[in-house]
Amino acid sequence: MSAPQTGARPLSLAAALSIASALPLAVLPAPAAAQAADNYPNRPVRIIAPFAPGGLVDVLARLTGERLAASMGQPFVVDNRPGAGGNIGASIAAQAQPDGYTLLMTSAGILTINPFLYEKMPFDAATAFAPISLVADMPMMLVIGKHVPAQGLKEFIALAKRDPSKMSFGSPGSGTTGHLGMELFANAAGLTITHVPYKSAAEAVNGVIGGQLTGVVDNPPTVLAQIRAGNLRALAVASRQRLPQLPDVPTFNEAGMSGFEVSSWFGMVAPARTPPAIVQRLSAEIGRALDNPDLQAKLSASGARTVASKPEDFAAFIRAETQRWGQIVRSAGIRL
Repeated sequence: MSAPQTGARPLSLAAALSIASALPLAVLPAPAAAQAADNYPNRPVRIIAPFAPGGLVDVLARLTGERLAASMGQPFVVDNRPGAGGNIGASIAAQAQPDGYTLLMTSAGILTINPFLYEKMPFDAATAFAPISLVADMPMMLVIGKHVPAQGLKEFIALAKRDPSKMSFGSPGSGTTGHLGMELFANAAGLTITHVPYKSAAEAVNGVIGGQLTGVVDNPPTVLAQIRAGNLRALAVASRQRLPQLPDVPTFNEAGMSGFEVSSWFGMVAPARTPPAIVQRLSAEIGRALDNPDLQAKLSASGARTVASKPEDFAAFIRAETQRWGQIVRSAGIRL
């Protein structure tokens, strides 16, 4: 074996994605697929988490994997492959052999937003994966700085309409769910709001606390601690019920904006053409795993909730979400 070369230039992102997308997709013959489904799993299963360790996608992959390992008798190993808004890890999963031994813990953005943001995708989000089950979702929240003279949603909307030039909202970057959630709110309320992209959600929140920004539209884990500390004011949560962690914060429906519901969601998918029997088995096992009270408590502490679904229901949900987010991205003219 030859010695590894040193000083070689690393592949660019474009080159890496090009190579990944060019890899042939191995497909099991029908008899082999049926046999594989009968004794699945008989070796470790890889769950690709397409974001860095420590984030919610990573946490969900690990918590779900632990429960699946306990019920199915084989290790479920998390493989973090961050980059390109989740596209790198998702591309690796899309090109894996469709035998149930490579799964992807995906976020909403990868399957329903990225196709409209990126000029070229390394996979076709509509056909590359077999949906297995939703795993969790988190409602978005409208949060403003305590320097903004509005105590409620109606008061804030009136203020924003009187002087739109002073309304600036931060996000973790263009095309993120925080950005698109803000655009969705602005469209629904008939407002003009200046978007200020930051490198992270934490930086955007600090901009609101410091008075440089009006507010953010983001998920509970990003803002929960600062709301409790009194540094931020939560005006409404975009879900049907109030958050147990913030029982005094009304829903958008209660605050006067009927029908405004939006959340970040996460789910498990497999490469397309994974045997249906394996997909159905995994969906049922994930449903049982999400019934675990300890798992539910860990997610609830951060403002998330477990949401299981059947494969066909998850597929329909993805299609509906793709249509909704596609309209928002196009109307806002966002491109990466």
